[in-house]
Amino acid sequence: MKKKVLFLIYSPFFFLAAGCSQKEEWKPNITENEVVDTPWVTPANPYKAPLYWSPYEYNIEDEQNTHIGYIPENVWSDNINWVEKNLLPYGYDMVCIDGWGNMVYDPTTGYRKSHSSNWTHDYAWWSKELKSRGMRLGIYDNPLWVNPAAANAGVKVWGTQFNLSDLIDWDESTSGFRWLQVDKPGAREYVDGFFKYYSQMGVNYLRIDFLSWYETGYDQWMGTVGAAHGKENYEKALRWMRESADKYKVFISLVMPNLYNDAEVENKYGHMIRVNEDTGDGGWWKFSDNARGQHRQHWSQYATAFDGYIYWSRLSGRKKMILDGDFIRINTFANNDEKKSVISLHLVAGGPVTISDQFNTIGNDLWLYQNEEMLALNKDGFVGKPLSNDPTNPQSQIWKGQMTNGDWIIALFNRENYSINRSIDFSTLGISSASVRDLWSHKDLGSMASYSISLSAHACIVLKLVKNN
Repeated sequence: MKKKVLFLIYSPFFFLAAGCSQKEEWKPNITENEVVDTPWVTPANPYKAPLYWSPYEYNIEDEQNTHIGYIPENVWSDNINWVEKNLLPYGYDMVCIDGWGNMVYDPTTGYRKSHSSNWTHDYAWWSKELKSRGMRLGIYDNPLWVNPAAANAGVKVWGTQFNLSDLIDWDESTSGFRWLQVDKPGAREYVDGFFKYYSQMGVNYLRIDFLSWYETGYDQWMGTVGAAHGKENYEKALRWMRESADKYKVFISLVMPNLYNDAEVENKYGHMIRVNEDTGDGGWWKFSDNARGQHRQHWSQYATAFDGYIYWSRLSGRKKMILDGDFIRINTFANNDEKKSVISLHLVAGGPVTISDQFNTIGNDLWLYQNEEMLALNKDGFVGKPLSNDPTNPQSQIWKGQMTNGDWIIALFNRENYSINRSIDFSTLGISSASVRDLWSHKDLGSMASYSISLSAHACIVLKLVKNN
């Protein structure tokens, strides 16, 4: 099982280089990048967690079965139509391409132009199309990746006279990547141009992957995967990313970060960080039970979304770091109790709800993503905290937090494989009595001073408390 999961996580298909089609009309606006270097002060996070759809499930299943290495454009389009009809009305306003595909590059800039050479339309076309429907395009890419085909073709750093080929160490050991050498002239301009390029397309969300491989050249499962670029270069690169992200108003999601020293570097420069391993095959084992409670040194310090959200809650909060528990494949869970717990934890922890179920795999589960009383937490920017950020402590399965209007949200979870009692005394919140509402059953439970319930295995309950006068 371990080997299978590893193969799914590190797909080679994304890194194939291809030529560029000339038929699209969109062209980048080539001007100087206006790079400046100023003292760094981490600003408040201006974003809340996104609600969106990703083709991850298709790519994973394809990797197991046919290995074509990309999502066909007609399948992508069918899913977008489904999202528009069934999820956009509930706030899911973005679709984000994932990895795989091949690096069809723009000949002017060297940056990625399309998901696949087999697609008719490029990213610029799809960004415009989605905008016309009230949605937006998110991109999976990394400003530290330099396309070797573009470099060999003589492409220069956008708006400069620097050669892309000079930004690569051609003798460097790699595992599928040609990494940007941040000490080379033109490197800062390359990163800045990357953000400008996508911003001009209307893209304002970027998932930046394989950061741990850049920093250390090491993977805890695979061993050495390339050259280590070190903390100094890693921090320099992340600072450049955040500076340009803020400049062009782009949300950056940091994927596969080591998070060393309590995410010392990532917490300075990211808007959102991944806190667990890839979703992979999905199901409760991947969500809660895999290596449960085991704290590791490297990426991923915790295996599951449950452990990751609990432990890294030390960093989260309004206008602070957003925690990302990775994609949701709700159709892979065994029953409605598990499915409610999955949706609830993401929303209660202030994380994204990133749907990877598809129009032809969702089955009868669409309603779980359409609970407006739960989605109100995301709309409010709510970020809850567990009573303990130690995943081995049962108190970590009780979460609390306040909405902007002062109402309290309480979530009681049961990760165990048997029924268990959970309770909370409202006096710990400074409340003597409150009107209580169940956000999944949509029922008012009356006024009370405490709450106790026997939860079945993998079940949860999420309550809203309105303080009585």
